[in-house]
Amino acid sequence: MGLALRHDGEIISADSRQVFRGMDIGTGKDLSEYVVEGRSVPYHLIDICEAGEEYNVYQFQRDFLNAYRRIVDAGHIPIMCGGTGMYIDSIVREYQLSNAPVDMEYRKTLENCSDEDLAKRLASYIKLHNHTDTETRDRLIRALEIQEYQRLHPDDYHVMPSLNHVVVAVCYPREIVVSRIEQRLNKRLQEGMIDEVQRLITQGVPIERLLRYGLEYKHITRYLTSQCSYEEMYENLFTDIRRFSKRQMTWLRHTERAGTKIHWIDGLLSTTEKINIIEQLAFAKV
Repeated sequence: MGLALRHDGEIISADSRQVFRGMDIGTGKDLSEYVVEGRSVPYHLIDICEAGEEYNVYQFQRDFLNAYRRIVDAGHIPIMCGGTGMYIDSIVREYQLSNAPVDMEYRKTLENCSDEDLAKRLASYIKLHNHTDTETRDRLIRALEIQEYQRLHPDDYHVMPSLNHVVVAVCYPREIVVSRIEQRLNKRLQEGMIDEVQRLITQGVPIERLLRYGLEYKHITRYLTSQCSYEEMYENLFTDIRRFSKRQMTWLRHTERAGTKIHWIDGLLSTTEKINIIEQLAFAKV
């Protein structure tokens, strides 16, 4: 936010769950933070879909480019922020993606395959660098569906242009990360995160979809549907967030090995010091 205020910047969220309206506390939108010293920082790709709708990396690329072009045309600087590694990667590493439709006939051919068989079949299409596509059977089937569509329609894909960029990651000692996670989890619960999930259920968002949204929505939905106690919900959620933070770091390290230059900044520096470092990196490149 400080960087945006200094340079007429606008934020593009790269968070796969902040696109959904009504999913505010659990996704950490923290919209009040977009107002600094009485000035509002413009943001994009937050609250653009109804909770329960499908949204994927192909749609993110399309929406990102639309936002990016509006920001640049206005003479402002786009600043992409967020915690969904694949979304960021799709821009930085220029994923060329097809908008593969749901193919019920193809899905029927996979019904009798085990999850292990599906994973092996997916690995025959692409090299599996992470567990994102293999976390659930639904994701496995969708990933295979996309690969099969691309095999049959090799010319039908979205062209992601090469954009000038600087990638910055803020890092903290592990013990501080865990402490921050615990404080933030307690704060969200106090702010009404359980009530938020209950509202989504009452509004008709399918239980299966909430479980697929993961982390806060998965564990609180299990609690609200009497699948676990409050204590079990809290401990399992705290554990999963810690694991997720490790996977985020693993993703960043993989991105580095794949050729993306990441500039690491010490999280213990002051906000002003962090902004000064980013300015030197970004504007030296420009």
